[in-house]
Amino acid sequence: MTKQKLLIANRGEIAVRIIRTCREMGITSVAIYSDADRDALHVELADESYRVGPALASDSYLSIGAILEAARKAKTTLVHPGYGFLAERAQFAQAVEEAGYTFVGPSAHAIEQMGDKAAARRIADAAGMPIVPGTREPVDIDAAKKEAPRVGYPLLVKAAFGGGGKGMHVVRDAKHLEDSLKRAAREAQSYFGRPEVFLERYVDRAHHIEAQVIADTRGEVVFLGERDCSVQRRHQKLIEETPSPLVDETLRERFADAATSLVREAHYVNAGTIECILDEDGSFYFLEMNTRLQVEHTVTEMVTGLDIVALQIDVALGGSLAGLEIAPRGHAIQCRINAEDAGRNFLPGPGRITRYSEPGGPFVRVDSGVTEGRDVPGDYDSMFAKLVVSGADREQARRRMLRALDEYVVEGVPTTIPVHRWVLETDAFRDSSHTTTWLEKALPEAHLPAQADLSQGAPGRTTRPQDILVEVDGRRIPVRIFDERREAAPKAPTGHGGHDGEHVHGEIRAPMQGTIVKVLVEKGQSIRAGEVVCILEAMKMENHIASTREGEITDLPIRPGQVVDTGALLAVID
Repeated sequence: MTKQKLLIANRGEIAVRIIRTCREMGITSVAIYSDADRDALHVELADESYRVGPALASDSYLSIGAILEAARKAKTTLVHPGYGFLAERAQFAQAVEEAGYTFVGPSAHAIEQMGDKAAARRIADAAGMPIVPGTREPVDIDAAKKEAPRVGYPLLVKAAFGGGGKGMHVVRDAKHLEDSLKRAAREAQSYFGRPEVFLERYVDRAHHIEAQVIADTRGEVVFLGERDCSVQRRHQKLIEETPSPLVDETLRERFADAATSLVREAHYVNAGTIECILDEDGSFYFLEMNTRLQVEHTVTEMVTGLDIVALQIDVALGGSLAGLEIAPRGHAIQCRINAEDAGRNFLPGPGRITRYSEPGGPFVRVDSGVTEGRDVPGDYDSMFAKLVVSGADREQARRRMLRALDEYVVEGVPTTIPVHRWVLETDAFRDSSHTTTWLEKALPEAHLPAQADLSQGAPGRTTRPQDILVEVDGRRIPVRIFDERREAAPKAPTGHGGHDGEHVHGEIRAPMQGTIVKVLVEKGQSIRAGEVVCILEAMKMENHIASTREGEITDLPIRPGQVVDTGALLAVID
């Protein structure tokens, strides 16, 4: 039997999670890393690690050529994409197969057809799954203006390729349509490499439910249960749970039948997630299918006792799902731990973690990509860990999560732990009346304070060994030496009142490190307080940097595409 060797085309906590399953299955794990991740946990834990390029994702984690070269050097047999980056790029799956490796995921054809939102809607319709009214094909600005009245306001502008809430904007009226289309197309191009968008009717009081499915090459399709992901901010999930508190057995059976019918209609193989909205009448409507492992797969694992990554690998190697028993038990909740400050309008805060202690106890799981002393780089997504708990019922799981959040200690970077605590204590979450738009409307009531200055390192530490990383033909080899180790943490971003930038004597400065996506003003232009100066992208989020005063722009030393550091001068207003 061939000895298997699996390359993980990803980073952070999901790479760590896959490495652990590989170890349990006796499969050699191979990590890849960029220059920003030289000292990352996933790189240390893997059996082998290979550099794939500089920090810029397009030159490393999104570089198909560099990743396949690492696979060649490592003599890989399997490639797992994780989620994000290339996980839903059909050309990557195709390139992996053509290079002679087994892709742990669906076929390139399935990724292509289900990743095309318009094509996926046609498949869902053919399978008998209800779909939200919208455009059948991607639209440009002129076509959108004609289609919008038919779809009806409010409507949603969505990236036609990709997911994860990126390239998605709610439009309440016609006057905001053009700006939203341009922004969604720009984000879609940045995140997914394609700018196409389409329109969809927006359901205001909706709950987000999704079906976890997996299918093998023999036609066996298994429904692993539904999840509820209604706690969201800007279409980004923060808290997920299973089972959904709004789904009874009758609805669950209908949902499972519709989901498995769609999988069969698409001739889909391996794990996938079918996302839907659930209205107040108990009707569900197809949104999209994520053709990959989902961030929140953990809660399904907690209630079923199944390792979904192991199932993915088994299916990829030709294994059968026949006889797989699904007997979910209890309730599970996941909180995403992001390096963001909710007290500063979720301002991203990359930096070094100066103190780190994970919670423990019964039925508590932490999937993390960091340890104490490691960096959360500003080059990638802000999520660095996931906290997952299970209980006999939802209330026990809720209380257990609160206890675990209280035990979780992270210093050096801001985190979303405070907002999770607040959400779990609200009446809306307790009685499951929250919708996908509830959090943004309710957050002002939380009065969450900005987190303290996190730039201080831990004083008085004694010298300890340092792991120096040496690269030989692109392969990472750790060498331990005894020397003084750098202790100072990178200074965390500062800002006042959200993402508006810092105002000192008419100066607008960058509240965080990032890339200037767009400059909306010109030198010599008059500007009013609150008007946007530029759009700064950091940790996969677009931040609108606004003027804090009225005046004239006398200096504007920025341009689109420019990378700026925290505190960099963006504009001077006199």
